[in-house]
Amino acid sequence: MTEKRVPFGIKSLDSMICGGFLESSANLVEGAPGTGKTTLGMQFIYNGITMFNEPGLIITFEEFPQQYYHDAMQFKWDLKKLEAEGKLKVIFSDPATALEEFEDPDGEFVKIIEEMGVKRIVIDSMTHFETLTTDPHQLRDIERRFINALKREGLASILLRENDSLLGNLSQMTSKIPFIVDTYILLRYVEIDSAIEKALCFLKMRGSDHQKDIRCFRVTAKGIEVISKFSGKEGIMSGITRSTPQDAFMNAFGKK
Repeated sequence: MTEKRVPFGIKSLDSMICGGFLESSANLVEGAPGTGKTTLGMQFIYNGITMFNEPGLIITFEEFPQQYYHDAMQFKWDLKKLEAEGKLKVIFSDPATALEEFEDPDGEFVKIIEEMGVKRIVIDSMTHFETLTTDPHQLRDIERRFINALKREGLASILLRENDSLLGNLSQMTSKIPFIVDTYILLRYVEIDSAIEKALCFLKMRGSDHQKDIRCFRVTAKGIEVISKFSGKEGIMSGITRSTPQDAFMNAFGKK
């Protein structure tokens, strides 16, 4: 029996994960500022509503709903209209309140999910949970409880997380959330031939096969578009690439 998938609605991206996320899965998207995390989250929600008739919920800890409406309209995604139609809810909250609401089966957030029939959720961002405690063991427990509460409601979630490393090694964080989630997606800036590109890869996908190659992607007028594999380059995820030995040889001696 084939497991039902929860697709992004981005053909080239869905093909990397056998058609989409698994149902009721927690999926982490981590990246530096400006890599497209929020755009990818909004696109997941918007496509879910407009392409698959799956109502969505966005919970933000740092931007008011009006900012989401404004940013989404750059891609002609009318979130305000979808909210008026009862297919979407954008909520400004804080980590402590969100945790309390989701752990309470009679909480307001749970009532919204049940009344709207919400299937997809975006949390922007999980980084804010690190303000609740300085104890890494306690933080892991908080994150685990929160994610389990989302799964209890049958939600496919995208959990955004910030990483302040623009190029080079990823910065170290207290959170161990990559070990808790089902899928771990990394967005990176990379330098190629003195220009900055963006790279995407799936570092982990529990319970499903997925493609392990590193893809180039861009944020276009239509949202995220995954373009192609990086070929002839190595050191992509380090941020600064170099030609493979074979390509370096061809560049030096193989061209007339």
